[in-house]
Amino acid sequence: MTLATSGEPRRLRFSAFVMNTNSHIQHGLWRHPDAQQHDFGSLKLWLDLARTLERGRFDTIFFADVLGLYGPGDGDFSVNAREGLQFPNNDPSVLLGAIAAVTEHLGLVFTSSVLQAHPFEFARRVSTLDHLSGGRVGWNVVTSAQESAARNFGFEGLEEHDERYRWAEEYLEVVYKLWEGSWDDDALIADKAPDRPQDAIYADARSIHRINHVGARYRVAGPHQSSPSPQRTPVIFQAGASAAGSAFAARHAEGQFILSPNVDSTRALIESTRAAASVSGRDPHDISFFLGAAFVVGDTEEAALAKAAELDEYLSSDGFLLHSNLAFDPKTGEPLDPDTPLSQLSTETNVSHLRWMRELSPDPDPRVRDLATLAARLRGRIVGTPEQIADRLADWRDAGVDGINVMNWVLPGSFEEFVDHVIPVLQDRGIAQREYEPGPLRRKLFGHDQLPESHPARAYRGAFRGADE
Repeated sequence: MTLATSGEPRRLRFSAFVMNTNSHIQHGLWRHPDAQQHDFGSLKLWLDLARTLERGRFDTIFFADVLGLYGPGDGDFSVNAREGLQFPNNDPSVLLGAIAAVTEHLGLVFTSSVLQAHPFEFARRVSTLDHLSGGRVGWNVVTSAQESAARNFGFEGLEEHDERYRWAEEYLEVVYKLWEGSWDDDALIADKAPDRPQDAIYADARSIHRINHVGARYRVAGPHQSSPSPQRTPVIFQAGASAAGSAFAARHAEGQFILSPNVDSTRALIESTRAAASVSGRDPHDISFFLGAAFVVGDTEEAALAKAAELDEYLSSDGFLLHSNLAFDPKTGEPLDPDTPLSQLSTETNVSHLRWMRELSPDPDPRVRDLATLAARLRGRIVGTPEQIADRLADWRDAGVDGINVMNWVLPGSFEEFVDHVIPVLQDRGIAQREYEPGPLRRKLFGHDQLPESHPARAYRGAFRGADE
């Protein structure tokens, strides 16, 4: 985390939370006259947005992703289709290469599940993107929470929640070995030897190693097909806030995306995760916490409130209820009684989301029927003038938040408005950066290009030297 000098306010980082789909978070808003997200297949939409974000000195553009439909694994998907609710969606990793070509500093963070790609292929794809972007790639590690996603990849159903994190542990072990251990720093030479062409050498095989991983799920021989990229390992992000998810973040994450109902619970979550990171041998400040928030901006408070009321007219209760992935019996697929208390729900998906919804509600034990309202109208929404928004963000910063994961209502307008009206106020207060730091994404965020020694991935640097002899 880049720290302000003594006496200066600590800067917040800003990430644009998007998805290559029609309806990502604010369901129903694609119908708004100003919304262009229905044209998510347009390359121009994304390239123009990336330029806007870089103009506003955003640190990253962060793409969410899912691999299946919300709702029961073999249930009706008419609401998914009608709402365009994260369906259809396109592969964000393909889009990052194009965005890299029109930006210089913007971090490129994308979601990829351990479910969807073999770790050998994934490691090569990430290294390629990191090379092409000059070291600007981040990976949001997910384990997938849709029953249909598991079925799409040949599984009978979704594995138990904590078992999915054990799977992720091995997945990370494999990619860490490839990124950190397969190639030594001196392996790539690229010496044409123009005066002695017979002595030309591109890479020294003695400094390139097989990893010969054999685990419960994977057997990977190596060596890594890509030479080390500027960051070697991408900046690791994670979003789970369950007990297993928080433990995973404490061990691996450099950035954690969080949603939280209030300052006190946010502070408690951050402090507990940092303490767990310290127990695991990491520097607790090697993790940055990005709070999800959506903004409604007005020249006056009254104008902002009126705009919020106008946005509410487009919200889809059906969309929010489906996105919760909680309003049906996971065993039978049948809809739950709307009066079912949330405290009675038992789920292997969205564990942290369910707990957060209960904390958010003014009712001590909200019902299934309350899910849509809780998600649509209360989740991370900040309404006000740019100055009022800056005040709120300063409060979150003082609670320990390192960055804001900005959720949009409409593309590209929500980000254009934030960049043109809110960012200048934040910059004047020293809360947002005016210029980018040079170098890769990790250097911009933490001051170093590659993982610190305390990160578990660094244990594989040099671990395979001599193994092939």
